[in-house]
Amino acid sequence: MTAEFHWSEFTPEWTLDPGTTYLNHGSFGPPADTVRRERERWSETLCRNPMDFYLRRMEDELDTASNHLGKFIGCRGEDLVFVPNATTAMNIVAENFPLETGDEVLLNDHEYGAVIRIWGRACSRAGARTVLAPTPSEVTTPQEIVDAIFNRVTPKTKLIVVSHITSASALIFPVEAICREARVRKIPVCIDGPHAIAMREVRIADLKCDFYCGSLHKWLAAPFGAGFLYVTGARKSGLRPNLLSWGRSLGGRPMIWKDEFQWVGTADSAPYLSVPAAIAFLERIGLDRFRDQTHALARFARERIIEDLDGVPISPDSPEWYGSMVTVRLPWVASRAAFPNAFHPLQKFLWDEHRIEVPVVNWRDEIHLRVSCHLYNSPEQIDRLVESVQRWRGAQN
Repeated sequence: MTAEFHWSEFTPEWTLDPGTTYLNHGSFGPPADTVRRERERWSETLCRNPMDFYLRRMEDELDTASNHLGKFIGCRGEDLVFVPNATTAMNIVAENFPLETGDEVLLNDHEYGAVIRIWGRACSRAGARTVLAPTPSEVTTPQEIVDAIFNRVTPKTKLIVVSHITSASALIFPVEAICREARVRKIPVCIDGPHAIAMREVRIADLKCDFYCGSLHKWLAAPFGAGFLYVTGARKSGLRPNLLSWGRSLGGRPMIWKDEFQWVGTADSAPYLSVPAAIAFLERIGLDRFRDQTHALARFARERIIEDLDGVPISPDSPEWYGSMVTVRLPWVASRAAFPNAFHPLQKFLWDEHRIEVPVVNWRDEIHLRVSCHLYNSPEQIDRLVESVQRWRGAQN
């Protein structure tokens, strides 16, 4: 399964700590060196003449970058605006979406904890409430996810918030079917999509969702601080950032909806302007090659964890369910509930003793290992992870 790839071919594209086995690109994905240099070039351009850059160049450069990104993710550049990350984007949606007393915002039990908190606060302020749809513990068909979500829809449901690819469980959700059913019921949809960009082919306009929140420092491996918010149609009208500034074009061009977001105080837009370089980097390698190689390695990790660590899969073995990142349950590991204010002892051991960076995830009060794979990872690193967990397990007996 893994023999068809030359695993070290792209490793020189990154400058990583040589003493670390980094299997957590899904949380904090380091940019390739060529992208990092592009970010530095833009920062230097700003510093040479900030007045010229901010007043005469920045808006046009941001338009160019957003058009490039829009082409990559299947939407118009004019329908998206750069923000630092998906969390920022989700906060903007939550602060602007109209809610009233008694309304409901529907999420599910795979959703990212920060997203649940964001909507919990928004609902609390409005006298509304969040509803978490329970999903099957072991899914077998995408329709099970769709049914689980819409079984909790009521006349009070004003918005569905759903991940394109979930964080803790690393599952690819059937967002196309969810958006399709939501349109039939006339319920707006906000997609949390930081893990989907580059890992999957994303065509946002085809989804016909109302909002899409993305981070680009994950699988696209753009610089940290590069994310976006996509907004459809009339929902742009009156949309305001959480930080209020001048709300107009610095260069004097006619006002557009993005102006409220593109100048919220003095900041370095280099991460945004480096996004085209990140896209070009993966396109040079080949998106199919990237997706095939990282999925093959995630599948290898899944197999080894199941066979050698008595892991329990949480989905069928298919690229329909997981891509470059996979989560497997470890039923023999004690819940992190016993360690509420610290890393799980297994995660601490892997770093302290073996310099392996990998999340030990407490999801549904059970412990899971989530392995992320990018082009700098290899089967040998998966072997090292499994052998290290075996050592920890042996020491516990």
